[in-house]
Amino acid sequence: MGETTQFFIFISFIIWIGLASQSTGDDHVNPVVSVENGRLKGSVSRVKGTERLVHEYLGIPFAKPPLGSLRLIAPEPPEPWTGVRDATRHPAICIQNVDFIEKLLEEVKLTFQIPVVSEDCLYLNIYTPAEFNKESRLPVMVWIHGGGLMMGAASHYDGSALAAYENVVVVVIQYRLGILGFLSTGDDHCRGNWGLLDQIAALQWVQRNIKTFGGDPDSVTIFGESAGGCSVSALIFSPLSSGLFHKAISQSGTAMVLGILNENIDPVKKAVANMTACDDADSRLFVKCMREKTEEDLLEITKKFTTMIIPMTVDGVFLPKPLSEMLKSKSFHQVPYLLGITNNEVGWLLANTLFPPGWQEGIEKDVAVSLLNKIFPPEAGIKNANEYIFNEYVGNITDPTLIRDLLTEISGDMLMVKPTIIAANAHRDAGSPVYLYEFQHRPSLYGDIRPSFVKSDHADDIGFVFGACFWNGHIKLLGNLTEEENQLCRTIMAYWANFARNGNPNGDGLESWPLYNDGEQYMALNLKQSSGRGLKKEKMTFLIEKLPELMKEHKKNTEVHMDL
Repeated sequence: MGETTQFFIFISFIIWIGLASQSTGDDHVNPVVSVENGRLKGSVSRVKGTERLVHEYLGIPFAKPPLGSLRLIAPEPPEPWTGVRDATRHPAICIQNVDFIEKLLEEVKLTFQIPVVSEDCLYLNIYTPAEFNKESRLPVMVWIHGGGLMMGAASHYDGSALAAYENVVVVVIQYRLGILGFLSTGDDHCRGNWGLLDQIAALQWVQRNIKTFGGDPDSVTIFGESAGGCSVSALIFSPLSSGLFHKAISQSGTAMVLGILNENIDPVKKAVANMTACDDADSRLFVKCMREKTEEDLLEITKKFTTMIIPMTVDGVFLPKPLSEMLKSKSFHQVPYLLGITNNEVGWLLANTLFPPGWQEGIEKDVAVSLLNKIFPPEAGIKNANEYIFNEYVGNITDPTLIRDLLTEISGDMLMVKPTIIAANAHRDAGSPVYLYEFQHRPSLYGDIRPSFVKSDHADDIGFVFGACFWNGHIKLLGNLTEEENQLCRTIMAYWANFARNGNPNGDGLESWPLYNDGEQYMALNLKQSSGRGLKKEKMTFLIEKLPELMKEHKKNTEVHMDL
């Protein structure tokens, strides 16, 4: 668990329908809709470059506030309310360290007002084209935010441009994070995966209510980046999500990412016990003690988790079996799956977290070896594997700047690319339509704050997926994008929305995106798009196929040596 998972912390940064009042294209002041629990008053927004209006409904409860006796249990359905609920303001964000958000905003040149932090945070935001009605049946895209399962919120994203330009309903959800979202005792007293169960509850709410917003409950696409992409992947494996979505998109993250899913809950449980002074010897008493902690107590404890995440776990409910078994038996939902990575996943944001000060100037060989063992520690069972990996990538190279670049490549390949290729292969082999991509564009916005050697970093694709070029709301870009980047926004939004509509990203005016089959085709997403074969084929063949064989041989030789 140590520094292997620290990289998640800075990852860049969501049965009946009431018949009372339904918003229409003529109501552009404060549209009002009725959902199963009451009436909602939304607002109207306009994005850049189009006259099309968007209706926004913010802070909609999809579960009861998880307070008191509801802490560390599965979410319960929301209570009804009287009157018209104000849905014009962003909800409180789940318990997390706001210092991380503030630092990240500086790194990605964004600014917005961060909402208050609260344990009462199970809300979602909806963005829908203003000219809709209950018969519209628009594709629904449900965003699950990243942040290492420790950070993030719905207010960090603006779905208005994607809704306006692509005529889709965008839903951005929140879920419990950190201790409150993923703490497990490994038994019935506290199984864990509460944040994932929140995601299930949000998707169930969407099924029951999205028609009110013009959405089609039979055409729901879940999409997310980093830990959000991992969540999307985990939802594909969960029997609890059956029928709740129909397509899936994982950006820079799958459930195979090292450290995001852990069957050994003891290290985290003991760390939490030490920080809270709650004795973990008896699970029932431990959970009782945790429920007695104040929100302020939990926030202070959360701030101490700087090198550790609280991972997903095999709880027997959300995830009934270890992932390896489910992969082998193909026990997962066979839905169209679009997934991919950036071409420099550990180029800047994560590198600044993982590597020592001054790493940008170059890294000596012995330091690089030490760092590799910290990122992928011996307890992960790959200490000797690290030697093989380092030799494969670095060999006899001694130039510190080249070693720096190769270490970022190794880290990105191990953390993101390898799990993505494994997932793509598994879903393809199970018969699911798969579309793979590598995002290659370095945003011009970062020209003055990132060294020239950094290419497309972790999370650089998010702004283009959401059409940040055209945002005109609460999130402000601290700089301008080029006309070519505006077109890239249009292109990426179109690919993603086409996939949400048809299970296929292709459409008129777009470069043809091939299906990922035995030829391992993928799409290179840049200012100009092109298709390719075998994404990082040589390195992935080594990591996925050759390295396990080398380790088997190493183990065999070690055992022979010990016998002698």
